Amino acid sequence: MSEQSTRRIELGEVSPVSVFGQNDANLRIIRDLFGSRIVARGTEILLEGPPGEIEDLAEIFERLLSVAGQGRYVSPSDVRYAVRMVREENGQALETLNGDNELRPFHGLRKNVVPRTVKQAEYVRAIESRDIIFAIGPAGTGKTYLAMAAALSALNRREIERIHLVRPAVEAGESLGFLPGDFTEKVGPYLRPLYDALHDLMPLDRVQKYLDNGTIEVAPLAYMRGRTLNRSIVILDEAQNTTLLQMKMLLTRLGNDAKAIVTGDDTQIDLERTEESALLKIGYVLRSIEGIHFVRFGDEDVVRHHLVQEIIQAFDEFDGRRDRKKKTPSSPDYP
Repeated sequence: MSEQSTRRIELGEVSPVSVFGQNDANLRIIRDLFGSRIVARGTEILLEGPPGEIEDLAEIFERLLSVAGQGRYVSPSDVRYAVRMVREENGQALETLNGDNELRPFHGLRKNVVPRTVKQAEYVRAIESRDIIFAIGPAGTGKTYLAMAAALSALNRREIERIHLVRPAVEAGESLGFLPGDFTEKVGPYLRPLYDALHDLMPLDRVQKYLDNGTIEVAPLAYMRGRTLNRSIVILDEAQNTTLLQMKMLLTRLGNDAKAIVTGDDTQIDLERTEESALLKIGYVLRSIEGIHFVRFGDEDVVRHHLVQEIIQAFDEFDGRRDRKKKTPSSPDYP
């Protein structure tokens, strides 16, 4: 019989349900991923199994307790992320995330927003310290949502005067005249995700007030041409659908005390084949400029439904096999 090890972990003042989840949903996830015996009794956890696995489980539960100790509800995605981090021997990085005092809390939002992965923490830090930030990676990694939270927080602190939320209207070729309706009705479908994030982070009446008085502007990328953006944060979303010339146009609009946050997924490009996405070359073009920061998110940073992460990985594997058959490998240039 192989050697067995046991460990007891005390929850202390942390509520069991905040760690175990409703109806022990979080515990079931961990039990499915490990072969050790995991027993929850009141305010303690009993672990029994192979020594190496018990060490990993103990570290996972300590990290989850750290999250819960901050008043956060531990979600299934938190659990899966903790498991992945520990298995990849990134426990120290996870501990840094959970106890990161360098991150300034977001201010004046209708809900508590905190980074949930190490890369998200890096992203928030970069937004605080840099003037141009590129966030590149798959959907569901919080690129746009965290950018919006940071911008609204800066507005609430009166560090900026305006927020510009920008998206390329690729499907309409950024020539919106042939679409029915007034201006708002023409561009609405392309900008809806930005409105959704706004309404999730700020009460509807305040959002409407800021939109009406121009404090928050939501516009297609083409409408930024010829502008100078002072004391502003501009968020360019879906940047994979911009060309280098469009990217240059936007970034050169920045004036005094302005910041640009550029988000996109370079695997979801909708441009015509004759046009190349700026995200595929921008890292190379701007590689020598200090003050610009690139954050590269991966599948492990997806914080939506746990199946989203697996779906992304499955498509990545399929695309990789297809690319190998075509024998046309290519990879973006990033610092």
